[in-house]
Amino acid sequence: MQQTELILPGIKTLHDFKKLPAEKLNKLAEEIREKIVSTVAGNGGHLASNLGVVELTIALHRVFDSPSDKIVWDVGHQCYAHKMLTGRFSSFSLLRKKGGLAGFPKRSESPHDAFNTGHASTSISAALGLLAAEQILGGKNHAIAIIGDGALTGGLAYEALSHAGHLKLPLIVILNDNKMSISANVGGISKYLSRLSMKVNYQTFRRHFDEMTKKIPVLGGFLFDLVQRLKRAVKAVFYTDNFFVDLGFEYVGPIRGHNIQALINVLEDVKKLDRPVVVHVMTRKGKGYGFAEDDPDSYHGIGSFSIDGGIAANGKAVITEKKISFTESFSKALIEAAKRDSRVAAVTAAMQTGTGLSVFAETFNDRFFDVGIAEEHAVTFAAGLAARGLKPVVAVYSTFMQRTVDQVIHDAALQKLPVVFALDRSGFVAADGETHQGLFDISLFRSAPNTAILCPASGTELQLMLDWALQQNSGPAIIRYPKAYCPQENTAFSAPVETGRGVLLSKSGGDICLFFTGSLYREVQEAASILKEQGISADLYNLRFVKPIDENYFVSLINEYKLAVFIEEGIKEGGFGEYASSLARQYNCKASTIILCAKSSFFENDQTLGTREELLAVNGLDGKSIAEQIYGIKY
Repeated sequence: MQQTELILPGIKTLHDFKKLPAEKLNKLAEEIREKIVSTVAGNGGHLASNLGVVELTIALHRVFDSPSDKIVWDVGHQCYAHKMLTGRFSSFSLLRKKGGLAGFPKRSESPHDAFNTGHASTSISAALGLLAAEQILGGKNHAIAIIGDGALTGGLAYEALSHAGHLKLPLIVILNDNKMSISANVGGISKYLSRLSMKVNYQTFRRHFDEMTKKIPVLGGFLFDLVQRLKRAVKAVFYTDNFFVDLGFEYVGPIRGHNIQALINVLEDVKKLDRPVVVHVMTRKGKGYGFAEDDPDSYHGIGSFSIDGGIAANGKAVITEKKISFTESFSKALIEAAKRDSRVAAVTAAMQTGTGLSVFAETFNDRFFDVGIAEEHAVTFAAGLAARGLKPVVAVYSTFMQRTVDQVIHDAALQKLPVVFALDRSGFVAADGETHQGLFDISLFRSAPNTAILCPASGTELQLMLDWALQQNSGPAIIRYPKAYCPQENTAFSAPVETGRGVLLSKSGGDICLFFTGSLYREVQEAASILKEQGISADLYNLRFVKPIDENYFVSLINEYKLAVFIEEGIKEGGFGEYASSLARQYNCKASTIILCAKSSFFENDQTLGTREELLAVNGLDGKSIAEQIYGIKY
């Protein structure tokens, strides 16, 4: 039996795709899904979200002319089909790999990526800015924002919708409604969209009726215009509960999101409108891959897996290794704390699974709050809980915590409210590129008064630090830890937490001490071993705290050495190393100081993609590089 020739490898440019006959589009959609599943199975990545927008992506590129028309993907974790259609199929096998394609839109990668994304709720603002600039410059190209129902829980999206309605520019907002974000959607907007979604049968009937009306000989055009005017009049009188209409948008939908021709028809009509419009599209997250359709939450962002067996086929290997991640350690420690104290509550921003709070949510449902993709609200909401006497723990990824600087300072630190922030994925994060690196939290929050920042080196330390933080009443406490497995325990990690002090792991009588943030324990251990082979003794000091610091104790410790090396998994500017070096100079310490940290710049793909170990090496923070940087120093 002759095998059907594949379509996808022949699409080397968007122009090739545009020439493809309409009857081959559904076959193309199947091939794109197969390529996404096979690539993510090997490389890891975002699966369910990408499978859900294949037909929508095909329709968008069929109707609009990228890069002249600007397509902005909210979050960007659903751009895989877009990348393949815009000339990147040949490179797709290296998705999220060192030297390969980024997992998110990236302007430096292709002119078809109109705007860098990676965080939620930004697309409408960005697309509106692109469109306003286009009009100021005299152009007539379109701007399209594709935003999911989950990202619509973010406040920035509402600010942009309000401004777009005010400007009355012909912005096209595609609302991709799949009833899922990263965790199941919460809040009033989800229920509201569900009410609108019940009208999908009406929309199908309306489209068929409109098409039939247009085909009536002679009178078709007149009748169609008459019906349209009548519908607008009826809507003005009776249909006053559409949020988007109230903001000044034309509303179209809901539309079935896996019918390519229906989507093309709608987008062709929308393209002609001269006012802002929301196109409400109903899609199924994980479409075409049964495991992802049945469990889109688990198949959102995943590592490599078995195509035939799904992620469950990989679970046995993890269990036999008996490794536990920092996320799992946090989860267990928080549950134990909540058992002991009924005032302990947990808050997350649509990241229940990713932050390890699923078991907490099941066990203490009345004390668990998922606020949706709204990190700023999560912080201030938690501050409200603390003001009333509860002990809230906000679990969030470090990169998303960047949004909350004002709330941490103004609503928690200023009022000395004891909110605990568990920052998962602090430091280097594998494969997701520069938008997901957790390198800025130390610099961003060290300057906030009344705020403590702790860096555990192991699961035991994390538990001790969480218990310490929950007992404090003088302000917020931040506990930052990496996306990594916990190392083997050291007896020093079980020492009681003393405010502002760390623990000395070794005392060799040598001239060098490596002062490090806990996530780099393995690396400094390796560096010390390499130095020892060269006849150089180096002690290890696990900082525990990067704020506050018992300065008298710390200075006396530095003075015991000729060289103090400050090593942190964060950027230099505003980091701990700068503070510690300044402190040593201020107290005229005899020790020379050097700072080893993340490079203070945004890198291209080959420096932000790859494993955490590869990223540490690129930044000179693997064991070998740390040792090499110490070799030639004279002290």
